Amino acid sequence: MQFETIPHPSPTPDAAREEAIADPGFGKVFTDHMVTIEYDEDRHEDGQSGWHNARIGPRQPIALDPAASVLHYAQEIFEGMKAYAHEDGGLALFRPEQNARRFNASARRMAMPEIPEELFLEAVTLAVRTDADWMPPVEGGSLYIRPFMFASEAFLGVRPARRYTFVVILVSSGNYFKKGVNPVRIWVSQDYVRAAPGGTGAAKTGGNYAASLVPQAEAIRNNCDQVVFLDAIEKQWVEELGGMNLFFVRADGSVITPPLTGTILPGITRDSLIAMLREEGLEVREEPYSITQWREEAESGELLETLACGTAAVVTPIGSVASASGEFTIGTGGIGQMAQKMREKLIDIQHGRIADRHGWVTRV
Repeated sequence: MQFETIPHPSPTPDAAREEAIADPGFGKVFTDHMVTIEYDEDRHEDGQSGWHNARIGPRQPIALDPAASVLHYAQEIFEGMKAYAHEDGGLALFRPEQNARRFNASARRMAMPEIPEELFLEAVTLAVRTDADWMPPVEGGSLYIRPFMFASEAFLGVRPARRYTFVVILVSSGNYFKKGVNPVRIWVSQDYVRAAPGGTGAAKTGGNYAASLVPQAEAIRNNCDQVVFLDAIEKQWVEELGGMNLFFVRADGSVITPPLTGTILPGITRDSLIAMLREEGLEVREEPYSITQWREEAESGELLETLACGTAAVVTPIGSVASASGEFTIGTGGIGQMAQKMREKLIDIQHGRIADRHGWVTRV
């Protein structure tokens, strides 16, 4: 599919861009351009069934009819990925084909059209190449990439929409947590759940995150950084944080991570960590892990570390876990050896500083 290029009438001046990316924080400094592609199930163009009108142009507001389906029935999905700077001046993506596949898995669950993987990757690559100058020159800096799709058909009626818009925007970003790479304090949500069997927990859709905001606010009121969710039925099995997967590193050389049973988002960083931990000679098991086991193993010393991982936060150690019934500390409450090692190794692979033996890195 050919992408139309729409010239930007007033791109950000170099000096203003450099000032903005010198200390960008996370999720606030947007680049100049966006990619958009339309879908209409009744159209066929360039061999792409339904997909048409691919273009890159100035980042700008999106005009929506008040009856657009996404505003009423929440057909919306998204992805989170990054572009990384390499020492030779080039940029690279990390396992982007996995983001494309997960995006389409989310689309299937939300009754939305799948976008051809090659078209998804082409759109992401075009956006990154166009705004490469927005890469922040800071430790942990990246171009955070947000592909998303929403139902744009104007109608009132509960059925899958027939028209959609796919968009890619970029954010110049630093570290996800304001205090950098330090142990985080976690709040156990006992009154709210993130997902239930048969629901949308495995899809990356906005409604899952909206449902996490009240318990996340509860966590903040209790001086915690993030909230951890338990299963919806028994309220005892640890699932994931609001936006990160979990690993439990134990003294016997084993590592446990909750299994993907349909209520947990299948993280790409999670999948990468499983491979990396096994390379370290650890036995990684995908099996249920209860909140009681978490506390007991932390207090006995059997649990050495708990790692949280995701695209935005990479690998982050959990120092303590709090709830209405009390609090416990993991290890010394500091940054464990495995968290530090896995974080550094993953970042070094992403930035091309060590060999990529898995074929995970794609140069842009």
